[in-house]
Amino acid sequence: MDNRIVFMGSPEFALPTLKALAEKYAIAGVVTQPDRPAGRGRNLKAPPVKVLALELGLSVIQPQRLKEPDAMEKLNHWNPDLIVVAAFGQILRPEVLDLPPYGSLNIHASLLPRWRGAAPIHAAILHGDKETGITIMKMDPGLDTGPILNSNSIPISPDDTTGSLSPRLAELGANLILETIPRYLAGDIDPVTQDEIIATYAPTIKKVEAELNFTHSATSLERRIRAFNPWPCAFTRWQNKHLKIYHAHTARGPLLEPGTKAIHEGLPAIGTREGLLVLDEVQPAGKRVMPAEVFLRGARNWVQD
Repeated sequence: MDNRIVFMGSPEFALPTLKALAEKYAIAGVVTQPDRPAGRGRNLKAPPVKVLALELGLSVIQPQRLKEPDAMEKLNHWNPDLIVVAAFGQILRPEVLDLPPYGSLNIHASLLPRWRGAAPIHAAILHGDKETGITIMKMDPGLDTGPILNSNSIPISPDDTTGSLSPRLAELGANLILETIPRYLAGDIDPVTQDEIIATYAPTIKKVEAELNFTHSATSLERRIRAFNPWPCAFTRWQNKHLKIYHAHTARGPLLEPGTKAIHEGLPAIGTREGLLVLDEVQPAGKRVMPAEVFLRGARNWVQD
């Protein structure tokens, strides 16, 4: 097709969309985040979108901020008809949003107006939502406040983690944007204004939130473990070190003080405000991820500790 698109995105979530758009449209250029230090060696690592864009032979820029003169000059040179955004990681100013004649569309990983903000997938799991989805919206200067063009939902299963839900939503987003763009460009979509009364916000997840607080219920802690898998990974402390918890389940059991360690049906468990949190998969400090029953065999003082 003749319409020129600039794509903005950074993490793996954005890859299916970039690949799908590149097969159907002329991608004038790609904007992604700068390379960042990663891993123990803190070597610079390119964002996944940059890697794919270069494989596809696309032009890429990585500004610290889009307001940089060089970045704005490049965007104007690319002269897009439409900007498509998927988990880019920067706020777009009005001069960027309004640069293309058809504006800018965002692929947001929630059913807006529920879970506006940076961490909608985490938030949906944390709050026990039964479903989530993708919303395609026309962007305005607010944070995920623009009019809705299209949406589609998928169920959240009881064992879904952010790691398992993200790829499904990424594929859904790629399919939905391909379905939406032709109808949008043809003027066949009536944008729907978001209902501010039912809007909720999903703020950025911080590492400090990963430590489990056992004065909460086992149900809420189990959700937190799934929401924080794979990052930042929920943990508790054992022998003055972090014990990461990747999977757990809840159980009824003896009434224990919050934080009291126990053994439940051969697995390590911890008392909470309501119910037992039973650990299924853990990672002790300096060791590999392991089934909790294997951990327990080596943790002979689990209960005494």
